[in-house]
Amino acid sequence: MAAVGLLGVRPAPATGRLERQARASPDAVSWGWRARARPLRSVPPPGRAGRGGARAARPLRAAMGGGDLYALDFDGVFCDSCGESSLSAVKAAKVRWPWAFEQVDAAMEEWIVEQMHTLRPVIETGYENLLLVRLLVEIQIPSARKSSVADGLSIQEILDNWSKLLPTLMDEWQEDRESLVDLFGRVRDDWLENDLSGWIGANRFYPGTADALKLSSSELYIVTTKQSRFTGALLKELAGVDFPSERIYGLGTGPKVKVLQQLQEMPQHQGLTLHFVEDRLATLKNVIKEPALDKWNLYLVKWGYNTQEEREEAGAISRIQLIDLPDFSKQLK
Repeated sequence: MAAVGLLGVRPAPATGRLERQARASPDAVSWGWRARARPLRSVPPPGRAGRGGARAARPLRAAMGGGDLYALDFDGVFCDSCGESSLSAVKAAKVRWPWAFEQVDAAMEEWIVEQMHTLRPVIETGYENLLLVRLLVEIQIPSARKSSVADGLSIQEILDNWSKLLPTLMDEWQEDRESLVDLFGRVRDDWLENDLSGWIGANRFYPGTADALKLSSSELYIVTTKQSRFTGALLKELAGVDFPSERIYGLGTGPKVKVLQQLQEMPQHQGLTLHFVEDRLATLKNVIKEPALDKWNLYLVKWGYNTQEEREEAGAISRIQLIDLPDFSKQLK
């Protein structure tokens, strides 16, 4: 799925930071993996517009005349951030557990990043990337093992059992969620501040999704487990969209089921047809469990971070509609 083949991840000679060497595939240009060839600028604080460049989102239609409201996941629906999140996770893991990386060379880092692309469907929140990176190190280096699960563990077993492995690793490594979330955010902030073009270029928007955002006349909200400041930066710098910061419900705003309930109860949204677009089947199942959210039309995208097995399972659930990329872009407009 990725349009860039990773050739290696290595420490920069002067700074020790990770750099990525990439070889563009024939699809890389059409899939927009690289940042646009236009000057990049520093990202303004939330709620403030930058100067020029990015196009403002179209005025959103008032609810009094009816219409549609879309609650939209970000990673896996609009943005393929797997390259950036994997590289950021390696950087952060080196800060958190430097001793575990003493025997990790460039070739092993390359292998880790490649496996992270395969494992991306299991990740719900960004900090989990760090845990996966360390687990991959333990799988490869017996002397670095501090968990009871790494010995003989396969990539497929991680995919099948991540929900059980996650709490086990957190307990055995004596980690806490908030510290990992904070570290992952700080590492990303540092990369964004010191190498904006490199950070932006490690992400890509799926074809047609940025234009669909710009042209939509529906009520739009981003509902994501990504931290809001990174979502806003990518919308502005990579998609060219000045998306209102108050319409981005990011990490820390509560579970998605609660956000959907808040949105449907807002007076200005009464009478609108409600749509929720996700790439994680587990999230849609959580919505189905809530009777109060029965009014939402649910969609699982076919191009995001999900597996063929999950798409087949979703196809058997009457409440969920599978949607492909061209139809999504057309419907959003």
